[in-house]
Amino acid sequence: MEEIGRPKSWTEELASLVEDTGIRYTGDDHTLSGLSTPSFELKSAMEGERVESESESLKDQMKGFVKAWGEIAIELGKGCKDVVLQSVLTDDSYIVKKTKGPCRVVAGKLSVLNDFLPEDRHPVHAWPVILSVFLVALSVLSLNIKHENTPIPLVQSHPPSANRILLPDGRNISYHEQGVPADKARHSLIAPHAFLSSRLSGIPGIKSSLLEEFGVRLVTYDLPGFGESDPHPNRTLHSSAMDLLHLTEALEINKFWVFGYSSGAIHTWAALKHIPSKIAGAALFAPMVNPYDPSMTKEERSRIWEKWTRRRKLMFFLARRFPRFLKFFYRRTFLSGKHGPIDKWLSLSLSDKDQDLTKDPGFEEFWRRDVEESIRLKNVKPFMEEAVLQVSNWGFNLRDLQVEKKCKERGLFDWFKNQFMFLSSEVECELVGFLDPIHIWQGMEDLVVPSVMSEYVTRVIPSAIVHKVANEGHFSYFYLCDECHRMILSTLFGEVYDHQDPLERSVEEELTF
Repeated sequence: MEEIGRPKSWTEELASLVEDTGIRYTGDDHTLSGLSTPSFELKSAMEGERVESESESLKDQMKGFVKAWGEIAIELGKGCKDVVLQSVLTDDSYIVKKTKGPCRVVAGKLSVLNDFLPEDRHPVHAWPVILSVFLVALSVLSLNIKHENTPIPLVQSHPPSANRILLPDGRNISYHEQGVPADKARHSLIAPHAFLSSRLSGIPGIKSSLLEEFGVRLVTYDLPGFGESDPHPNRTLHSSAMDLLHLTEALEINKFWVFGYSSGAIHTWAALKHIPSKIAGAALFAPMVNPYDPSMTKEERSRIWEKWTRRRKLMFFLARRFPRFLKFFYRRTFLSGKHGPIDKWLSLSLSDKDQDLTKDPGFEEFWRRDVEESIRLKNVKPFMEEAVLQVSNWGFNLRDLQVEKKCKERGLFDWFKNQFMFLSSEVECELVGFLDPIHIWQGMEDLVVPSVMSEYVTRVIPSAIVHKVANEGHFSYFYLCDECHRMILSTLFGEVYDHQDPLERSVEEELTF
C-alpha cells in the first residue's frame, strides 16, 4: 500500500502509466500473456533504475553538475558571441568605423606571414592557435627557468669603528681618516659620500702609500642617519654644509679640498656655495646635478633622462612628488637584509666596462662592506631625505658659483656726486662666486650620470675644468684603479719628487742653480 502524502518519482509515474493503459483484452491466454510480458519487463527496468539512482555516488553527482554547468557556459558564450556580432561588430558600429582602417593596414603588413602557414589552414583559424601555443610555452618556460643554486649573502653587522665628534646641536657625526697625520699633512681632502654609501668609501681602494707620497690627509664622514652618524631632524643642503664646517673646525683644518663623487657632489656644491672661504678647491667625479633644474635646456634634460632605466625615472619622480612611496622600494631592496647586484639595488644601467668591474671579487667585497655600513641604523628616512635632496630646490643655483665682477649699485647720493667732477669716485667692484679651481672627471661611457650633466656644469660655470675620460664608465675610473688615483692627485697637487715637501724642493733647486 502506498504511503499517503509521499510524492511519486518520475519512474514510478511512468511505470503506473505503462501498467494501466485503460485497454481490455478479450483474447486467449496466449494473447494476454504476450501483452503482459512487456509491461512486466518495463516495470522491472524502472525498479532497477530506481535502485541505481539511489546508489549513485557523490562523485557521479559532481560530474553531472560540472557537465551541466559546462553546457550552460558554452551556450552563454555562444549567446555573447551572437550579441557582439549583431551589435558591436556591425559595419555601422562606432568601434568598427574607428578600427577598421588601422586593422586593415596592420593585417596587410602581416599578411606576408601567411605564406608560412599550411595550405589547408585558414589564417583566421591558424593564428589564434599559434599565438595561444606561444603564450602557453612562454609561461611554462618562465616558470621553469633554472636559477643558479647560489645562496644570497646576508647583510652582516659590524662593531662600531668610527671616530665621533659632538656637533653644536647635540648630534654626533662619525668620520674616518686616511693618509698622513694632521701635523704632517700638506693637503687636506674632505669627502662626503654618495647615496647608499658611507665614510668607508672615500676614494675606493686608494693606497695609503700614495696618500703619504702626496702628503694628503683624507677625511671621510657619514652623512646624518648613515653609518654611525645621528640623524638630522630637518636636513637640508645648507645644514649639510654646516656639518662639514663644524667637522673641519673640530679637526682643526683651516683650508681643505672638498671631494664629491656621483650624488655626493650635491654636498660638494653646497659647500662651495655656503662656506667658500674654507675651501681650497673642488674635485668632482661624475658629479650629479638636479635633473629638474629649471636652468637646463630642453635638449639637455632630454639627453639626461634618455640614459636612465624606467625604474630609475620612477624613483626620481616619486622622490620629487611622492617620497613616502620610496619606503616600499627601499625595504624590498637594500633594506631587505640581503645583498643584491648594484644595478638592481640602485636601478642603474651600466656600461660594459662597469659591468665587468662589478663582477670583480675585490669590487664586490668593497661594495658589500660599504653598503652594510651605510644601512647600519636600518632607518629608511635618511635615504628618503637624500633622494629628495637630489631633485628638490637646493636654495641656490650652480650659476651662483660662476666667478663674476659685481659692482656696488649707485644710489641717489652717488648720482648727485657725479654731477660734480671733483666729487666723483670710482664704483666699488668685487669678484663673486667660487674663486678657486673646480676639477671634474667624467667618464664618456657613463650611463649613471651621463656626460651631458658635466656639459651643463661647464655651460653655467665656464671656469670649471673638465677632464673627459674616454671609454670609462661610472665606476671604472674611480674604483680600485691605482694609476687613476695617482693621476688625480697629480692633477690636484702637482707632481711629487722623492716624497719631498714642495717648499723644501724649490729651495734646494734654487741653491743648486
